[in-house]
Amino acid sequence: MTRHPLDPVVGSLFEGIGQPELERASEILSGCPTIEVDAGEPYFRSSFDPGALLVVRDGFVVVRAKPAGTGRTVITCEAGAGRIVLRPAVDEILVGLVPSRLTTVSEAARERLLALPQVAGVLFAQIARTLALKQETIGNFGNTRHLERVRQKLLQLGRSYGRVGQGGIRIDFPVSHVVLAEMVGSSRETVTRAVDELQRSGFVSRRGHTYRLLVSPERLAWEV
Repeated sequence: MTRHPLDPVVGSLFEGIGQPELERASEILSGCPTIEVDAGEPYFRSSFDPGALLVVRDGFVVVRAKPAGTGRTVITCEAGAGRIVLRPAVDEILVGLVPSRLTTVSEAARERLLALPQVAGVLFAQIARTLALKQETIGNFGNTRHLERVRQKLLQLGRSYGRVGQGGIRIDFPVSHVVLAEMVGSSRETVTRAVDELQRSGFVSRRGHTYRLLVSPERLAWEV
């Protein structure tokens, strides 16, 4: 019997499950459409099929919303390679911070994946992780100190997407002060002052739009 070649994204999304289910999941995902997301271009709800789950194949995307009566936009979700993001709501747009690719998992494809017990467990865990990050983000909005909002968001990004390197944790995808302000519900000017203070205190170093958290992986794991 000829084996279906494994889709590369399956290895990262469904790491640890048995080979038969891996191959079946790869076959299902290979039949799902892939969307090329240009950096900075908005993609609206209508760009995606109803009920679709979006799997980030590579790159990094955010979902932006503009609350009624405000002049600011906020980022309600972010996702890197191997993560799942929901289809944007009516008042939201999806934007790539870098050129990205998304696999659109339709309702029919999702039901086929959920029929695989191990795959279903991983999908549940991934969606639960997305929900936990959203809850953590909402809780951070309640912090009255904008400096602490920025600090906690950088820690969250480090835990979720950071890479351990010499002297700290690298956050390699571009996070401008505007994007960071949207993530924490502050103005760009306030975020700039907060980042400057965090650099002076030795918590973070910044080069362009990328950051290095000057903390150990062990400290990052427990610090909140």
